[in-house]
Amino acid sequence: FSSIANICRDVQYGWLLRTMHANGASMFFICIYLHIGRGLFYGSYFYKETWNIGVVLLFLLMATAFMGYILPWGQMSFWGATVITSLLSTTPYIGQTLVEWLWGGFSVDNPTLTRFFTLHFTLPFVLAGVSMLHLLMLHETGSNNPLGLNSNMDKIPFHPYFIYKDLFGVAITITLF
Repeated sequence: FSSIANICRDVQYGWLLRTMHANGASMFFICIYLHIGRGLFYGSYFYKETWNIGVVLLFLLMATAFMGYILPWGQMSFWGATVITSLLSTTPYIGQTLVEWLWGGFSVDNPTLTRFFTLHFTLPFVLAGVSMLHLLMLHETGSNNPLGLNSNMDKIPFHPYFIYKDLFGVAITITLF
């Protein structure tokens, strides 16, 4: 926590960086929910591979956001970690072992915070890899045409145009967040 306080107080515009990181996550979730709504509206769930990878992305994103929610280590964070991780204990056979592994002991304590910080840092890299897989599957199957018109004559090759477009989007996202 002292490093965060140092960034917010001593680093020029550190408070802005922290606020953009926290609020950027909420804005990202709004965009994700709009993306899911668009997919439901246009029937994207018929492309099973792309849809299932998107569901995995959503769960990874929720896990990353939950880990970030825990990091301030206030009362809300502590009890959020206790309650949500305790839900895993209902998993048959491995539940209690899984909870104790996440906690780093028999209760939520400093090892839990260390593990959640590590996961909050590493899960975005996993998210980036799964996002690339999601984009690859999307370009493989093709995106939906909501108008239902034949657009074969308007198609352009995937490489290099869409790859450059996707890399530009990734670069902008990394730059902003």
